[in-house]
Amino acid sequence: MKSICRAEIEKAYAEGLEAVITLIEGFVKEFSERIIELENQKAKNSKNSHKPPSGDGFGKQTKSLRKKSEKKTGGQEGHEGENLKWEETVDQLIQHTVTTCRVCGEDLREIEGENIGKRQVHDLPEIKLEVIEHQIEKKICPHCNLATVSEFPETVKDWVQYGGTVRGLVTYLNQYQLIPSQRTQEIMRDVFDCKMSEGTIYNQVQKCYKALEPIEASIKETIQTSEVAHFDESGMRVNGRSQWVHVASTKTHTHYQVHEKRGQIAMDEIGILPNFKGKAVHDGFKSYNQYECEHYLCNAHHLRELVFIHEQLHQSWAEKMIELLCKGNEIVKQAKLDSKSTLDALEISKFELEFQTIIDSGYKANPEPEIDPNLPKRKGRPKRSKALNLILRLDLQRKQVLGFIYDFVVPFDNNLAERDIRMVKLKQKISGCCRSVNGANIFARIRGYISTLKKQGLDILDALINIFLGKPLFV
Repeated sequence: MKSICRAEIEKAYAEGLEAVITLIEGFVKEFSERIIELENQKAKNSKNSHKPPSGDGFGKQTKSLRKKSEKKTGGQEGHEGENLKWEETVDQLIQHTVTTCRVCGEDLREIEGENIGKRQVHDLPEIKLEVIEHQIEKKICPHCNLATVSEFPETVKDWVQYGGTVRGLVTYLNQYQLIPSQRTQEIMRDVFDCKMSEGTIYNQVQKCYKALEPIEASIKETIQTSEVAHFDESGMRVNGRSQWVHVASTKTHTHYQVHEKRGQIAMDEIGILPNFKGKAVHDGFKSYNQYECEHYLCNAHHLRELVFIHEQLHQSWAEKMIELLCKGNEIVKQAKLDSKSTLDALEISKFELEFQTIIDSGYKANPEPEIDPNLPKRKGRPKRSKALNLILRLDLQRKQVLGFIYDFVVPFDNNLAERDIRMVKLKQKISGCCRSVNGANIFARIRGYISTLKKQGLDILDALINIFLGKPLFV
């Protein structure tokens, strides 16, 4: 914001009263606009802007767009629950016998008893590290008198080493459960009496990372050929510097890549978008539009921006647009439940007409900024308000905004990618940052594999153990 210097004040004073008034009015207008801008920045949170939830603090939250359910809290009627079940086959049987009469003290050990009650306790067996020794032998053939030596299994390479289950568990704790290496070390020591160094933990994770290289390539290829894919990117601290984690997601596969750039340079090097010809769902970041695929915008982002405009700027058109987009989402959901593949042409026309009416109201409430002839001329066009920028996006890119009502394959939002990227933010929240680029790349590849396993309902721990047993699961 430009301040008034003494020379400007003296010049206006010399020119007369009107010049002083014009100078002060211009300054007050600019000052007022700046105050409103700062107040709006302070009012933003994760529910009405692109800010992450970690920046919300403990202040008053905006009203949620979720409607209150009519269902009571807790388990619903007909819900089976997860209670312990009585097992017909048990691993251990303990009989509590009567040895003496509780009245006279007579010895009853030779008297046959009657079983009158049973109870079951589900517990863990004794947890300890099992040491398995492998031996090979040599035999001399009596026919040719030559020696034949047996071989160790492919996974048994060192004189003393950890087995696949231990190595898979360490990777599971450190990379999936996001437990830092020092605490992973403590768990292995306290639970299994396995004294493992942090360096050893890192080595196991590194081996998992290398083994997953062909699987990561397979995941990328699958996403490239998918009909619909979600894309997003988020900042991450790596070795004290800001870098970017790029995510590409489908309902069954996830790929992460850490890169120092956010835009097209990074996307080209990752290699998914340049070869993707399907329907790309994203938040409207300009670099995505450089690629020759169908583009669709995330309406969850639009809803958050509309909430801000409605609550902070008190513009009624924003509330109507929120209601319309949410109604359209519900209509499509119901149509899918009714096994429909598209909406009726009349329904679409009605929705489009209502959309246009709200857009017109938005333009009316947010006209293009006027140029004040009394103020010094500036390069470029006058700065548009955030509300006007949103209206222009909704209007000029309406096919990308309303794609979900035209094509049921197109999702309403980009929440799939945002959910996947949330794990990266959780990692950063726990560890603060990745200490090296190599560590960041290890996390990205293993986490992408884990996310893919989870989406497909596969056992994560079992899959990680099988990597160290030489039987990696391709997904």
